[in-house]
Amino acid sequence: MDDKPNASGSIARVTGAARAAGLDIEIRRMGASTRTAAEAAAQCGCAVAQIVKSLIFQGERTGRLFLFMLSGEHQLDLAKAATLAAEPLKRADPRHIREVTGFAIGGVSPIGHLAAIPAFADEALLRFDRVWAAAGAHDAVFAAEPGALIAAAGATAARLANQESST
Repeated sequence: MDDKPNASGSIARVTGAARAAGLDIEIRRMGASTRTAAEAAAQCGCAVAQIVKSLIFQGERTGRLFLFMLSGEHQLDLAKAATLAAEPLKRADPRHIREVTGFAIGGVSPIGHLAAIPAFADEALLRFDRVWAAAGAHDAVFAAEPGALIAAAGATAARLANQESST
């Protein structure tokens, strides 16, 4: 896939960001895709709910990117997200995401972005002792205590999930 040429650099950035934030993580290359929450859960041997989806949206007025960390079993409530971002949101172009974060879709980590972007994390993640997040490549993941991960991402915890649906 298109993230392979720079995968080692992306993974190194995640490792460095974790170290800088005081997170002790071990990045695992799974050998199979972890792009979707279901794929990641199968590879990690955990519940889909323990997978952190790192969703990037773009402000319609400012063009600014926003990170939303969500449990793999939930869908983002776009109205709640827009309220937190203080502007309407739209899906961000994958090339723009890669330029700003340094990560390709399917490997976007909550930490280690090239540029700081506002981040929000769903409170539902805090119910677990451990969650799994992407580590900068389509097959790379790491586990962390959710409160420490949210802090390392500089994220604000909030209710982000659409209460009517799960994925």
